[in-house]
Amino acid sequence: MMYVLVNRIVGLHRLAGGVAALAAVLFTGAAVAAEAPREAASAIRAPHYGDALFYFFQDRYFTSVTNLMVSQGFARLPPHEDEAEVLRGGLFLSYGMHREAGQIFSQLIDKGAPPSVRDRAWYYLAKIRYQRGYLAEAEDAIGRIEKPLPGDLEEDRALLRANLLMARQDYAGAVKALGEVKPGSGQYARYNLGVALIKNGETARGVALLDELGRAPAASEELRSLRDKANVALGYSALQENTPQQARTYLERVRLSSMQANKALLGFGWAAAALNQPKVALVPWTELAQRDPSDAAVLEAKLAVPYALAELAAYGQSLNLYEEAISVFERENRNLDESVAAIRAGKLIEGLLALNPGEEMGWFWNIKQLPAMPYAGHLAQVLAQHEFQEAFKDYRDLQFLARNLTEWREKLGVFGDMLANRRQAYAERLPRVQDKERALGISALEKRSAELAAELARVESESDAVAFADARERDLLARLARVRETLEANSSDPELEQARERYRLVAGALSWRLNEQLPDRLWEAKKNLRTLESELVRARRLDELLAQAQRDEPARFEKLAGRIEQLGLQVQAQIPRVEQLAAEQQKVVQEIAVAALLRQKERVDQYASQARFAVAQIYDRAYVAKDNNAER
Repeated sequence: MMYVLVNRIVGLHRLAGGVAALAAVLFTGAAVAAEAPREAASAIRAPHYGDALFYFFQDRYFTSVTNLMVSQGFARLPPHEDEAEVLRGGLFLSYGMHREAGQIFSQLIDKGAPPSVRDRAWYYLAKIRYQRGYLAEAEDAIGRIEKPLPGDLEEDRALLRANLLMARQDYAGAVKALGEVKPGSGQYARYNLGVALIKNGETARGVALLDELGRAPAASEELRSLRDKANVALGYSALQENTPQQARTYLERVRLSSMQANKALLGFGWAAAALNQPKVALVPWTELAQRDPSDAAVLEAKLAVPYALAELAAYGQSLNLYEEAISVFERENRNLDESVAAIRAGKLIEGLLALNPGEEMGWFWNIKQLPAMPYAGHLAQVLAQHEFQEAFKDYRDLQFLARNLTEWREKLGVFGDMLANRRQAYAERLPRVQDKERALGISALEKRSAELAAELARVESESDAVAFADARERDLLARLARVRETLEANSSDPELEQARERYRLVAGALSWRLNEQLPDRLWEAKKNLRTLESELVRARRLDELLAQAQRDEPARFEKLAGRIEQLGLQVQAQIPRVEQLAAEQQKVVQEIAVAALLRQKERVDQYASQARFAVAQIYDRAYVAKDNNAER
């Protein structure tokens, strides 16, 4: 059974090498797009760019990128063209479209974008390429960054560069890169540096750094989990260095409720076994053996407990527990078979989608609720896989696209109905508008306006105040004219002398009044004439627009109808293609999950074989002991 211990110690290399998976928490597609707009978000001068950012910060990323691209198509984004491109590239990266994003960033560089924009573009591209596993391309992108990045991005760049170096086992280079990170930086940088030092052969320095991290206070659950992870790494490193007492010191720091607790309990037991203290080893192993058997560490504890009892010569108890372990392994095998069958039947994928709905597509969405499965414990090892997460998000995005296409197919039908209604309304209203236009008689009105302008010019040149007399004044002028005729007809009558004087006074007063008001009335007439001329110009312009509409509107209707038909055909062609891709992606996701469970089945089979071998050893010991007693 000691080779189990060897296997667990060798697992330290996997643990240290798994720093890339830990770093993936830092380098997610969400961070790529989220960082892009925040620096410029406080000074928005283009409303349409602000509209795209509004949807972005509302976590409606698909709407954000589509609105952004529409605004770019209509050139609505100055002076934020470069920032908009960085945002679009970041959103493309978050969808895994690293090739398209790379083209965007390359175009930014080719057109001479500012260095700050160019360097951030390459940084985001390096991050997503690293996450997608394109390590050489990620190194190429990060090598193109020329100047220090602003704020925390420079520290993130050092972390990314270190992870890339460790991915190709250049631990010395990783140590150098992490050494450039400013003191007091994040705990992840210190953890990565500690692992890199150990992998580079600088064990003392690496252990010291991880030990400091393993004893540091942690204010959040994330940092407490990292601290537990550091202590587990230290514990297994100490076991590898054959210092079990030191390993116990490290492993005792791990919280019993943490995700690392099972590994810590297993390692603590092996540390006690290495110190020839099988009774002490039984304490953590017994506790561990009672936990969920879907964890590999728990299954190993099922073997470790009877192994310790055998070391204490309690062969009967050991035999019973080995046989019990075999039953557990067989039962777990059957349980795994049921889980595999449920996954292949689609229950896992359908349940995840039903319990974790999302408004839009994107890699910013996370699994929060687990579906009902025959054995939920098996889901942990499946969902923990980065490969599964990425594949499932791709599947979910395809489902979103399928729904989106279906909705647009319906919307295009509505647009067709709207177009038909507009055509009908146009056909019904056009004759009425034409009748009104003809009844208006714009040409006659223009002729009349010209006559009025000429008359006004005459009145002004002749100072013809009578031309502006109102109805009362015209009536009074007419009466005065009749009075004058009467007086002239009786010019020899002396008795009318007084009437002649009164006529003279009244006529003079009226003439004075008309001449006094002539400037005001002339100005008012000119103003009204200008208003009239302006309205006639407007009417003529509307008449021309009406004529143009009669020529252009039917063509616009036909163009829009053709566009709707073309888009309808495109949408209709895309729907079965997306459905086919979704079905294929569902199989991919399910096979990834099944593969993880099949690997677990292989481990369970190995454990069962080890248990049967141990049972045979105990029987052999019993027969040998019986033969020895018989000879005596």
